[in-house]
Amino acid sequence: MSFPANPRLERLHPYPFERLRQLTAGITPNPAFTPISLGIGEPRHAAPDLIADAIQASMKSLAAYPATAGTPALREAIAAWISRRYALAVDPATQILPVNGSREALFAIAQTVIDASRPGATVVCPNPFYQIYEGAALLAGAEVAYANADPARNFAVDWSQIDDATWARTQLLYVCSPGNPSGAVMPLDEWQRLFELSDRHGFVIASDECYSEIYFRDEAPLGGLEAAARLGRTDFRRLIAFTSLSKRSNVPGLRSGFVAGDAALLKKFLLYRTYHGSAMSPIVQAASIAAWGDEAHVVDNRARYRAKFAEVTPLLAEVLDVALPDAGFYLWAAVPGGNDVAFAQGLLAQYNLAVLPGSLLAREAHGINPGAGRIRLALVAEEAECLEAAHRIVSFTKSFA
Repeated sequence: MSFPANPRLERLHPYPFERLRQLTAGITPNPAFTPISLGIGEPRHAAPDLIADAIQASMKSLAAYPATAGTPALREAIAAWISRRYALAVDPATQILPVNGSREALFAIAQTVIDASRPGATVVCPNPFYQIYEGAALLAGAEVAYANADPARNFAVDWSQIDDATWARTQLLYVCSPGNPSGAVMPLDEWQRLFELSDRHGFVIASDECYSEIYFRDEAPLGGLEAAARLGRTDFRRLIAFTSLSKRSNVPGLRSGFVAGDAALLKKFLLYRTYHGSAMSPIVQAASIAAWGDEAHVVDNRARYRAKFAEVTPLLAEVLDVALPDAGFYLWAAVPGGNDVAFAQGLLAQYNLAVLPGSLLAREAHGINPGAGRIRLALVAEEAECLEAAHRIVSFTKSFA
């Protein structure tokens, strides 16, 4: 039986993990090794007790419908965190909205911003990229233009690949800093260039900053709102930043984050979200207030990642082209021979270890797939498991041809 359906759904590409399942469907992993997965960026450190305590204490709040804008207490807790983290004053009433994780908000912003009736409506995104950017653009009726990451510059995005005609059609730009998968952090001069382009062409910048609290340098990564303020853009015009508790506080299942920035843009976003039914559960709001108000568990979490990367990175660097990233919990490693899919398939078959081929995270653009020849390793498991995985990779690489 046929039925009406949104034709734009046919434009969506299979998710990277679905493509990986297809590519490994016929492989029987070596049963001599216990299975390890470094493929999915799902934090596996324990969530802090303060979040569980807040959930338990707020059970009675389920008796009331939550407001889409969230409680004043939650918005004020987020504003206080922004002040501590970035030394910025953000109005909790007009410049902050809670969201059910950054993923759904990154999708929803395209549905709010894109005017598909305008010829050539375009969304620009980095390449490789988080799949939600592309799917959000396609379902909003826009075309997607890809700016490839440059391996010669630590996989910083080469925005010069987008020509003036494309910028003129652009309505939304996704940026990701620290980047997924490379961990590269955008410097102030790169932000300045993008702000100038936004001023010239009128597009919105959606800044995905979900990895901002896991970093390896002494200085915390520069955020989009922070960059705007340094450049005198204190109204955050056409800029909205997306932040999540998933990585910061090890609660991906909580589905909690926030967006902050341009008050006029957030007013439109709130209208969309009100009709979309995007209110955050009162229990999640209570847990989020506790999480945003505490930094001790974040410092501990960051220290655990630093310890893992300090052990694993030098070991892998003996056999792969890989280096400590600026931030995030991924290693972005080049494989010998350049066939990332074959490398991942062989590693699974011989050592029961799953990694994500880099080519599945990117599209061919400007004549190349910038993810080809690399693998993404998510060091999210406990230290011993990550170290065991590294030893398996070393052994496999030495025999890989």
